Formats: sequence, structure tokens, C-alpha cells
Amino acid sequence: MSKVKIISIIYAIGIIVGALFFDVWSAETTLLKTMSVFTWTIIFIIALFFIDKNERE
Repeated sequence: MSKVKIISIIYAIGIIVGALFFDVWSAETTLLKTMSVFTWTIIFIIALFFIDKNERE
């Protein structure tokens, strides 16, 4: 299994955990919940960038 697939699965699991257990997509969201989703997505994008960079070398 490639590293990109592993990172994507970890990202999807994180989004599902956020949706189910932390109630991120409820009607009453706070700034902290919103920022946590953005941070998780930024970490995912950075990880994909570095994995792609290392695979090309």
C-alpha cells in the first residue's frame, strides 16, 4: 500500500472521528471546532506534499 493511501485513510478516519465523537458538523459549532478541522486538513496537505516530494527523489 502506498504512503499516499495510508495518509488518506488516516485523514478520513480523523474526519469521521471528528464528525461522530466531537460533533464537528452539528448546528452549534464553535470556532475551536472549525479551526480543528482546518488544522487537520492543513496537516493532511502538508503530509501529501512531503510524501510526493520524497517519492520523486
